[in-house]
Amino acid sequence: MPKVVHALVLLLALAASARAAEPPTIHLAGDSTMAIKRAEKRPETGWGEFLAEQFAPGAIAVDNRAMNGRSTRTFIAEGRWSALLEATRPGDIVLIQFGHNDQSIEKPDRYTPPADYVRNLARFVADVRARNATPVLLTPVARRRFDEDGRIVASHGKYPDLVRSLAAREHVALIDMERRSSAVLQEAGVEGSKELFLWLAPGEHANYPQGVQDNTHFSPKGAARMAREFAAALRESGVKVSKLDRAP
Repeated sequence: MPKVVHALVLLLALAASARAAEPPTIHLAGDSTMAIKRAEKRPETGWGEFLAEQFAPGAIAVDNRAMNGRSTRTFIAEGRWSALLEATRPGDIVLIQFGHNDQSIEKPDRYTPPADYVRNLARFVADVRARNATPVLLTPVARRRFDEDGRIVASHGKYPDLVRSLAAREHVALIDMERRSSAVLQEAGVEGSKELFLWLAPGEHANYPQGVQDNTHFSPKGAARMAREFAAALRESGVKVSKLDRAP
């Protein structure tokens, strides 16, 4: 074999070996509840910001492309989905969590009708599988909403059930974050759950001089708790994440 050809073969083999040794990437497609926040939004925190901490050092890489205010429809329209796909490699995992904005019928700039929502999610699943990667569907996390008897109230209409049905039909791993987060909030109670969300008194933080009572977006403590819930559920699901993974 000529030396040049031999060297080229060796370089290709080394490149393939290096790629195989790289940890898988977990890509996040979703909305504000998992997104990385801008400085002026702090201390609002997306649970995806705490995802890497739930795995052993070096076991995974995280590519958080979730974005505030996005639905499945706008995530596609803005080119965010195609960009995520381009970055997805065989063996990677793609987390897909939408619903907060899709079901906001009072906001036509982001609303996605149920049939279109299912169609978009099914497209996401097929696209990820075509890249020889693993799709994981997530139901939306619960809002902090209680009834007069202190019971958590579901606030996403039929959308979580649409995710569950699609996951069963397409044999996709499902992480039921609505149910898991609802259980967390129910256990914390009406008052205790406030510290999991962006509740600040006037003057408590420079970004919110008038204070804020946000029952959708998480505090750092709430985001960290949701990330732990997700990681526990992912391990229970049987999805193979990384041979280097272990519970931290």
